[in-house]
Amino acid sequence: MDISMNTPALLFPAITLVMLAYTNRYIAIASTVRSLYDSYEKYEDKRVIHGQIKSLRYRLKLIKNMQILGVFSFLCCIFCMYFIYAELTMLAHIAFAIGMISFAISLLISLNEINLSTKAIELQLSDIDGLENPTVVEYLKKKFEKE
Repeated sequence: MDISMNTPALLFPAITLVMLAYTNRYIAIASTVRSLYDSYEKYEDKRVIHGQIKSLRYRLKLIKNMQILGVFSFLCCIFCMYFIYAELTMLAHIAFAIGMISFAISLLISLNEINLSTKAIELQLSDIDGLENPTVVEYLKKKFEKE
C-alpha cells in the first residue's frame, strides 16, 4: 500500500483536538486538587479527602500518559511525512504505524480516565440522600408520568 503525504496529515486535526480535550481535563482536575488542598484543614474526617486526592493523583498520572502518547503520535506523523518526502517508504510506514498505535493507546487510557471520573462523581453524589441511580427506562417512565 502506498502512503501519501495526506495520510499522516489527516491525523493532525484529530490529535490536536484530542490534546485540547486532555489539557482541559488536566486543568479541571488541577483546579479540584487546589480546592481540596485549600479546604483540607476544615474537614474533620480527613480520610475522605485523602481518598479523593489519591484518586485525583492517579487520574493526573493517566492524563499525563495520555498527553505523552498524543504528542508522541503527533511526532510520529511528522516523521512519517518527512520520510515520505525523503522517499523512505518503509520508514514512513513504520512511523505511521507507531503513531497510530500510540494514538490508540492514548485513547484507551482516556477511556479508562473517563470511567474513573464518572465513578468519582457517582460516589460523591451517593452521599446525598434520596438520589437513586435509575435505569434509562425508569428515568423515562418517571419523566412521562409527571407530564
